[in-house]
Amino acid sequence: MPNDPSAPNSSDPERIDLRSEGSIAEWTRKLDVTEAQLTEAIASVGDRPTDVELHLKGSRSTTNEEQVEKASGTIR
Repeated sequence: MPNDPSAPNSSDPERIDLRSEGSIAEWTRKLDVTEAQLTEAIASVGDRPTDVELHLKGSRSTTNEEQVEKASGTIR
């Protein structure tokens, strides 16, 4: 019986698995985002890395550091 291609799988490089701490750590590092930013992006566009990356790039008005400061309420 074939696997469900829409089901997330931590060993599938074409998906980001939010149930896996290793996957979260890998993708927050690769995409230079916080876990909250990653979770929001996946909720918006799904768990395919290319879609998440495009969504995150489109949501950055300036730099990621400024977005993190904004999210934490410490923007100057």
